[in-house]
Amino acid sequence: MPPKRKAQTAAAAAKAKKAKVEADAVAAPETMKDKIAKLKAADAGKVKKYKPDQFCPLSSCSEVHLDYDAMLNQTNIGHNNNKYYIIQVLKSGPRYYAWNRWGRVGEPGQNAMKGPFNDATAAIKDFEKKFKDKTKNNWSDRANFQAVKGKYTLLEMAGEGDDEEDDIDYSKLQTTDGDVKKTAPCTLDKSTQDLIRLIFDTDMFKAALQKFDLDTKKMPLGKLSKTQIARGFEVLEELEEAIEKKKGGAKINELTSKFYTVIPHSFGRSIPPPIRTPEELQKKYDMLAVLGDIELAQTLQKDKAKSKNADAQKEATEPHPYDVNYNLLNCDLNVLDKKSSEFKTLEKYFQATEGSSWRKLKLKDIWSMKRQGEYDRFSANKKIDNRKLLWHGTNVAVVTAILKTGLRIMPHSGGRVGRGIYFASEHSKSAGYVSPAQGKGIMFLNEVAIGKEHRITNDNSSLRSAPSGFDSVLACGQQEPDSSVDTHLNFDGRKVIIPQGKPKKQPQYSNSSFWQSEYLVYREDQVCMRYLLLFDM
Repeated sequence: MPPKRKAQTAAAAAKAKKAKVEADAVAAPETMKDKIAKLKAADAGKVKKYKPDQFCPLSSCSEVHLDYDAMLNQTNIGHNNNKYYIIQVLKSGPRYYAWNRWGRVGEPGQNAMKGPFNDATAAIKDFEKKFKDKTKNNWSDRANFQAVKGKYTLLEMAGEGDDEEDDIDYSKLQTTDGDVKKTAPCTLDKSTQDLIRLIFDTDMFKAALQKFDLDTKKMPLGKLSKTQIARGFEVLEELEEAIEKKKGGAKINELTSKFYTVIPHSFGRSIPPPIRTPEELQKKYDMLAVLGDIELAQTLQKDKAKSKNADAQKEATEPHPYDVNYNLLNCDLNVLDKKSSEFKTLEKYFQATEGSSWRKLKLKDIWSMKRQGEYDRFSANKKIDNRKLLWHGTNVAVVTAILKTGLRIMPHSGGRVGRGIYFASEHSKSAGYVSPAQGKGIMFLNEVAIGKEHRITNDNSSLRSAPSGFDSVLACGQQEPDSSVDTHLNFDGRKVIIPQGKPKKQPQYSNSSFWQSEYLVYREDQVCMRYLLLFDM
């Protein structure tokens, strides 16, 4: 072969090899270890602040010296261990102290303080020795921390904030001429103000975490770490493999202990329960998803603080906090007139499908909604004509994240019909997935591009997409709203079906394992969120 031809062939082969490597990199799913590495790298350059432990007698008159703050945790189901250890170097005036506190998760425990020292050297030496004793890791190499069996694990916290801006009292900011800034009147209507207050409420977020038995003292609001949540997912993946392979109880206990070590739970004096079944595992996956959404809401709040500080000296009037939070969502919310035909149609849908459950809901308000960019994404389904307005219930604590990012298919989501986005034609079905706050619940009505339905009557949790030739999966219920009285609304020139009838028995599906129908799509672009409904529980 001539040299030129050989060179061309070699070049072509190299180009093909490079293309294959690039294609494989795109096709290969990101592992949780990869994600943790990225999160740690992104976090490495951030300056974190740490507060003195609340139980330290010097907490009000000291500060954590540099970054000498370690939150350690250890759970061992077999020995009924569920304990923590806090180590800090504190500076109070010209003096330094080594502070330790330890005990069972959820309890104040015991404590010890050494000092005062004239300089930080002795306190740091004590800190590093204690850290090594408890973890078998060197503090200087904590970026490469390796958990050791029988020892404590270092929890990665987000710190109190990325910079000093987070502690500013914005209501007392001064303009350049020295006048105190005034807060502008809120531009939102009263109903929307109440909604924004609810979905950004700090006490609501705390209550949501406590329902999961999480130790909010170890993972308090504002300090939820993406890296730590990702580590929780990583351990659950190990547990999932162990459950699928029917590993023995000892392995299950070991991995459950590891999970509770990474994601601190408060069980009082009870033995931490092992995670043995796929159902128990899925609950923990769902819990971490909620935790991640709360972390997102908290990040939005931090971003708000930075934005406000950047503009602090530009205007004489401070924008109202509700307006600021509303603008963070990038979602237009317009409360419907209760006398309008649009409200009446949706109200009838709500009332007709409430079922006979004891959990009666009282509808308060409905907002039409338009998420930034969602309509453009949804337009990819312009060839699909079969569309229906369907219910989706959720936890109030994740509504902020949903309004910001939309309904998502999470990597570890699942259920009776697989990994997709679940909807219902009866609001009583979706109400079962609502976690209320302050006596209020929230559901969404969504335009779903159903298209050609693949109908099933038995559970199939393995589904990850609609079968070839189909656009969605319909888990056919033994009952379904009477379709003879369906109506419709037009969105962007297209007819969208809206059930109006009460649930009616479906004889052809009398043997279905589903009592109420569940509609599944496995692509996020098949959903366009249209309404938010607020109700009293």
